[in-house]
Amino acid sequence: MTEPSPSLPASRAPLVRRLAGGLLLVVTALAASAAGVAAFLGTAAATASVPALCAAGLVTLVIVAFLLGLPCLALYGARRRTVASAVFAAVVAVVVAGTATVTVFRPLPVIAHGPAPAGVGFWDLPTGSRIAYVSLKAAKPRPTPVIFLHGGPGTPDEGLPDSGAELAALGFDVYSYDQLGAGRSTRLADVSGYTVARHVADLDAIRKTIGAERVILVGESWGGSLTAQYMAAHPDNVAKAVFVSPGPIWEGAFPGGNYGSPWDRVAPQDRARFDELNEEPRVLALFTLMGINPEAAHALVPDAEADSHLHRLALAGKDGTGCTAGPPTKPHDNPQGFYVNQVTNADFAGITDPRPALRQVRVPSLIMRGECDYVAWPVTRDYRRTLPESRLVYVRGAGHAVERGQPKVYRSLLLDFLLDRPLALPDHSSAQPPK
Repeated sequence: MTEPSPSLPASRAPLVRRLAGGLLLVVTALAASAAGVAAFLGTAAATASVPALCAAGLVTLVIVAFLLGLPCLALYGARRRTVASAVFAAVVAVVVAGTATVTVFRPLPVIAHGPAPAGVGFWDLPTGSRIAYVSLKAAKPRPTPVIFLHGGPGTPDEGLPDSGAELAALGFDVYSYDQLGAGRSTRLADVSGYTVARHVADLDAIRKTIGAERVILVGESWGGSLTAQYMAAHPDNVAKAVFVSPGPIWEGAFPGGNYGSPWDRVAPQDRARFDELNEEPRVLALFTLMGINPEAAHALVPDAEADSHLHRLALAGKDGTGCTAGPPTKPHDNPQGFYVNQVTNADFAGITDPRPALRQVRVPSLIMRGECDYVAWPVTRDYRRTLPESRLVYVRGAGHAVERGQPKVYRSLLLDFLLDRPLALPDHSSAQPPK
């Protein structure tokens, strides 16, 4: 015969129920908060209006807290449970809203940038872009100007590279510009406009604006990827091309984007700073929304904040891409472009493979590869395999920024190539990097 299970003394049963009800109220508050966050993010798929996102989140939170609170309060033994549950839902909403106000909705610090330095001009292009640029004109210019393309996307340089003066002395008009969405150039109200095609269109509009039939392009990192895209679209407009530590021609050749990251090599304290910056609640919300609706991310975190965040990340990693620890890289005041970086990269990941077109392009091309470049070797070699009139040189003692690591070698290679003189380094066409 089965013995009856022991039961709690009558005096303890109400206490246990109240404890269980109180614990379930805590769980309900967490569940309602999670539901509110899910509604906030889910609504972002349909609208970029931050007030609408907040309203959807709060309404969902209140409803879930109210409905789940009723049985919890019944177990707790509360009287007038409907009123008590409404008060409970309101308290949860106030606490969550207050927490969000001082975390997710607290603006990120904005880095103040001074006025544009002397010598910075602006092109108002027919594409709608207002592009900041610097230039140096030759006394007796050759017909083909040199245009430097910065990396990123969205990480401009300040002024002309050191080799610019030498090029001008040799008769080349020299230009360097801040690409759309970066530096002192246009920020788009609709961030979906940051596409590879728009960058290519801007570059061709610049060529026409400066009155050049053909140009010489010198692209570093992402600037090399942009150079390749421009050559595929406008092969007859490029006289020569120089690719310095270029990014991929086509990301589809490297599934998962596994072709190297500068953050794999930075000092531990810089990596810790990178992680710290990206773990701020507002930044977490920013990146989460970028994956759902970049327009909603832009509405929540405007350009000045997002650009300043990217600038702080760049400062944390600025000394981590060379061969050895050298003197610190001097920072500059030309602002980064967060949204052009994020949205252009996303667009770049989905473009059509340009390599079949590039295999037909007979533009003399020089590819510079630093010994310590963090970009994977197959990415660099893809240029050598694809471009029929290319040469690949391997610069020892240099990292991703070849000019900074080996300035004399860089300038020698650049000038000799542009002047059709023999190069100091041999062409490397092997599938493996030199040992």
